[in-house]
Formats: sequence, structure tokens, C-alpha cells
Amino acid sequence: MFMVDIAGVRILYTGDYSREEDRHLKAAELPQFSPDICIIESTSGVQIHQPRHSREKRFTDVIHSTVAQGGRVLIPAFALGRAQELLLILDEYWANHPDLHNIPIYYASPLAKKCMAVYQTYILSMNDRIRNQFANSNPFVFKHISPLNSIDDFRDVGPSVVMATPGGLQSGLSRQLFDTWCSDKKNSCIIPGYMVEGTLAKTIINEPKEVTLMNGLTAPLNMKVHYISFSAHADYAQTSTFLKELMPPNIILVHGEANEMMRLKLKLFTEFPDGNTKIMTPKNCESVELYFNSEKMAKTIGRLAEKTPGVGDLVSGILVKKGFTYQIMAPDDLHVFSQLSTATVTQRITIPFSGAFGVIKHRLEKIFESIESSTDEETALPALKVHERVTVKQESEKHISLQWSSDPISDMVSDSIVALVLNISREVPKIVVEEEDVVKSEEENGKKVEKVIYALLVSLFGDVKHGENGKLVISVDGNVAQLDKESGDVESEHEGLKERVRLAFQRIQSAVKPIPLSAS
Repeated sequence: MFMVDIAGVRILYTGDYSREEDRHLKAAELPQFSPDICIIESTSGVQIHQPRHSREKRFTDVIHSTVAQGGRVLIPAFALGRAQELLLILDEYWANHPDLHNIPIYYASPLAKKCMAVYQTYILSMNDRIRNQFANSNPFVFKHISPLNSIDDFRDVGPSVVMATPGGLQSGLSRQLFDTWCSDKKNSCIIPGYMVEGTLAKTIINEPKEVTLMNGLTAPLNMKVHYISFSAHADYAQTSTFLKELMPPNIILVHGEANEMMRLKLKLFTEFPDGNTKIMTPKNCESVELYFNSEKMAKTIGRLAEKTPGVGDLVSGILVKKGFTYQIMAPDDLHVFSQLSTATVTQRITIPFSGAFGVIKHRLEKIFESIESSTDEETALPALKVHERVTVKQESEKHISLQWSSDPISDMVSDSIVALVLNISREVPKIVVEEEDVVKSEEENGKKVEKVIYALLVSLFGDVKHGENGKLVISVDGNVAQLDKESGDVESEHEGLKERVRLAFQRIQSAVKPIPLSAS
């Protein structure tokens, strides 16, 4: 079995499995975690296997009675798995019945012989029975069974037992022996496992009167055919119990015939009557799409993991995604714990400005709390450091420059400074004669001021929209504040946001207030 975890979604793929311990292999273990999807085999459908001791007794009784009356026993089997189990049963039975020692047992499969080395090597993968036997001798070194390489090496002179491949009797040595022995009523053929539709093994289970030989001729089927299943596939009792213990919300049935899969699906519905379990039976090459909403977890590593944060503490770092895993690390640790590296993008912009640099300083101090004055070392001209992020310098009598290391907050601060400088540049005093022109100019300036206020609020808070009655609706982290542009009143259930908006509006309004026009 394989349990695969993809982005927190667990998928269990059983493959061929059995929850029953046999002669040499352990029973399939129950996974530690319940999967979200279980892809499970449905080979046996709704069939119930006969108890193991009853199967073994039927198997040895048929063989004993057949050879006792001078007949031959053909056991067509797959090379890996069931062959080794049946050989263990036969070798033990022969050891307990001295009267059978003169009757040979052969296994005719070069592949089965090679597979034996695997079982002898991986002893710890066997069950306790086999591991205990290995303490004294190798149970896979059979005392009463011999390998058979080809039919040319076989001396068919009396009763014998031959286990040969392939299991479906399509061709090979098992088919050659079947064609030779099928007409003798003293002989027996034991089918020990699953049979695929269309194979000869499946056909003779129905006991037809005649069979077609490999040479195209027909022959009477007089030998006795016995179906004694030693299948390595779970039956319905095992499958239903297995699924009820895991309770996966999604079950996908595979590896089975369409009719058996559908019968199994319908019967499983009775085991999960709550309707919360999906059972699917896709056809070959048919895709199955399932959607999951799961929580994503990010682990802090490096410097950020040195101290365990408390409840409510803010963890700041870079989120790195690799495959389906997420990690948060300090920027300086990025090259240590990943193949990524950091780089700093420095942005610079020059703006035409012919006014006094002190006006810019005065208005920036109205908006931003942190303003540091300095002098540029190269030009000896005044400079400002805003929020310890953006440097504003006077480049010449007609230009100023902004420079900052790019990040979301610095970009926002620089945008608000640019908007402020451009607004100051538009504030050219005009000497007017007529009162009508004075009123008109004041209205135009009022509209410009309103636009600048809106732009600065957007740069500070992000989500700012025009609401009803001329109010501005400001949203921050799910909290909402409504600002009355005329009175400056702020309405909000969040007191912190309410005070932030009120103070910001006061500072912006003071900074962008146009120079009053004079009349003469």
C-alpha cells in the first residue's frame, strides 16, 4: 500500500492486498491515518473467501486422492505470490505423509525459481512463522519438490503433481500438460486463483464437454476441474471492514470487472448509509476530479524560528513556496535555506519644481510624523528623509528628486509626496480684478484640492471609495470608516481607525490648503 500526501490531501492506494495472513506473508496493515481518498481494488467484488484451513484441506485432499488412484495433478499458477504459498503447503503435507514420498512434485517456471531468491533474501518481510523457521533451516529450500525447466526434462511415467505457469492456461508448459492430461478422468486440474475472462482456465471452470487444444483439434474434457481460491485479493468481508475502519470520504474502486465493481459499489452503499461517502467506479483511462479546501501551514525557519512568537505577535518575513510546502524566513536567510537570493531595487524620480524647498518641508511635516532634515554632501543643497524611507532632495532651482528602495510601503509614501509636490506647483497666485473671476478660480482650486486629498488618502489607506452624501468610505483590514469631507467628522465602530482617518485628514487638509487669492 502507498499513502501519498499532496498539499495536505492524503491518498491511499491499496494495490492488490489481503487482510488475512497466509503461509508466508503478513496481513496488510491498517494505515495510521485516515485518507481523504482511498483507491482500492475490487477484484473479488462481493465474494466471500472460504476459511483458510478449509481451503488447504480441500486442496491437499484433492491432490492426495488423485495421485492415490494413479492420476496426475496440474496446478496452473502465477509465478509470484500464490506459487510460493502452495509450494509451502505441499512440502509440509508431503513431509507429514511418508506414503507419498515416492510421488514427485515439480514446479515448472523459471520465473518462479528466480522469485524464490527474493523470498529467501527479504526474510524480515515475511510473517513470524517463516522467520522462526529460518532460525533452523530455509523453508524455501524444499525437500520434496523439484524444479522443472521444460517439458523435455519431464518423465511422465506415473502419478505426479506439477505446478506450472501461466495461471490462465493460455500457453506455455501449463497448457502443454493440460492438452496431454485433459482426456484422462483419473487426472485433476486445480485452479488456485483469479481467472481472467477469455482464458482457458475461466472456460474449464464451467466444465464443458470438449476443449480446443493448441493444435486446433478438440478433445474431451474428462479430467476433474477444481476451483480452490488462494487469491491474494481481499474479499468483501475484508474490504468492507477495512473501509469502515478508515472511513474515507471518497472511495475509488479499481482493478475489477465492471459487473463485480458495480455490485460491490451498491453493497458498500449499505455500509455507509449517511450519504457522506462518495463511491466511484471509473473506467480504464477515465479521469476522476475531486476538489479539496484545506488549510495551508507555513513553517518559520532560520532567525525567525529562534524565538517562539506569542499569541497576537506579528511575524514578518518572506513566504517561500516549494512544491506544496510553505516556509517563512528572514530576507537575510533566503540564500541559506533556498536557492533564491535577494536584490534591492532603488527608484529615483525627478520632478520640475521652481518654488521654495521650505514649502515642501512645511507641508510634509503636516502629513508625516517622521521628517529628518539634512544637507546633500555632493551638492550642499537641502534634503529631507521621510519616514526613514524616501529621500527628497533639491537638485536645482527648478527640480527636486525623490529616491527610495522599492517596497510596498516606500512606494506608497513616495506616491503621496509626488502628489503633494505636483499640487504645490499648481498653486500659482493670481491677481484678479473682477469678483466673479475670484469666485470661479476658488471653485476650480477647490476641485483640485479635493482630488489631491482623495489621492493622498488612497496612498495612505489603499481602499477609498466615494459613498453617499459626498462622504468617503475607507476600508482597512475589514474595518470601515466614513469621512465627511466638509466637516472632517469620521464615523467608525473601530476607534483606532476612526482616529487615524481623522488625524490624517487634518494633516492632509492643512498641507494642501491652497494659497489664498488676493483681489485688487
